[in-house]
Amino acid sequence: MPHTQLAGSQPVVRTCPFSPPGEYRELREQDPVAHVTLPDGIDGWLITRYADVRAVLSDPRFSSRRRGVTGNHLGSQEIPPPPPGWFIFMDAPEHPRLRKMLTGRFTVRRMRELAPAVERIVADHLDAMAAATGPVDLVQDFALPIPSLVICELLGVPYADRAEFQHNSATLLRLGAPAEEVAQAQLELNQLIHRLAVQKRTEPADDILSALVGDGDLTDEELAGIGVLLLVAGHETTANMIALSTLCLLRDPAQLALLRAEPEHADAVVEELLRFLSVIQFGIRRTALADVEVGGQLIPAGSTVVAHLPAANRDPELFPDDPESLDLLRPHRPHVAFGFGIHQCIGQQLARLELRIALTSLFERFPELRLAVPLEAVPMRDEMVVYGVHELPVTW
Repeated sequence: MPHTQLAGSQPVVRTCPFSPPGEYRELREQDPVAHVTLPDGIDGWLITRYADVRAVLSDPRFSSRRRGVTGNHLGSQEIPPPPPGWFIFMDAPEHPRLRKMLTGRFTVRRMRELAPAVERIVADHLDAMAAATGPVDLVQDFALPIPSLVICELLGVPYADRAEFQHNSATLLRLGAPAEEVAQAQLELNQLIHRLAVQKRTEPADDILSALVGDGDLTDEELAGIGVLLLVAGHETTANMIALSTLCLLRDPAQLALLRAEPEHADAVVEELLRFLSVIQFGIRRTALADVEVGGQLIPAGSTVVAHLPAANRDPELFPDDPESLDLLRPHRPHVAFGFGIHQCIGQQLARLELRIALTSLFERFPELRLAVPLEAVPMRDEMVVYGVHELPVTW
């Protein structure tokens, strides 16, 4: 019979830096639609099976709008509206209206055209690393600046503003950050993009912000919101995937040898790393707009639901051959590292491009690359929405 009692808190403590907490295996097998307390104190439903995650993320009865810490049921309470332009937290008709303005900028063809620029950016940073004496921090010297440069180039944002942007985007994504700090970070990022949007009205260029300004259908607030969203989304996830993938491969010499021996299989390597690492570590939230049955469990209207991507990507129903291990030769199957449905990550082809070029170039340039500290000394981003490493000291 369906249950509604709380199963406990959502697991957050890892015992392995490359795997989600082991409790997710038990939940997926025994309680795949579990009523839990989420890390921010909200009561919600945790979805851990691959099929159920895809069902939730493709069902319009689950809204992308989300509430804060107060209130767990719709009732007379309203879900606060998302910031202007943040279409990932919107439903129809606002979501498709804004998203369609960007889809043409992230096609496979556009990414092929962008590849030479990404290769130059990566090569420049590898040159700078090679000129350094002693260990370098791969996060600060490689993983962070590459996607930041690429997305700023796409948007038309001067790279001179990167330090301000990186500081504020990290604040937005840190669990437990004081509300006043989050608000200030959001304000400063909005002001940055707003200044640029005003400039693009009189000095347009071949970039996303200019195209959005030229459309003429967006308010200044929506322009700023879309710009900030793309900066944060295009920077945080890819930067952490580059660094965490590097650490993962360095700790698995047999798998790294496969990449080095067969770089032409880099696309398959990237897909397996995306599946295995799944850096959106706490899942994607939705709000039930009606009573909905998922996996045999009735979820009441107004409930917060979390589609847990890392657990879904290790579901034996999808990957029957040892899903808990990294296997760069694993046959590709459609993982959900980029989400699923109409809200699936619009920049996924860009992320794939950056990961492929960054990883293959890094290990080709530095065949003796290795950790400069023990694995236990690498600080992990356990407290962050996007998982990864805070620092990654390496040498060669």
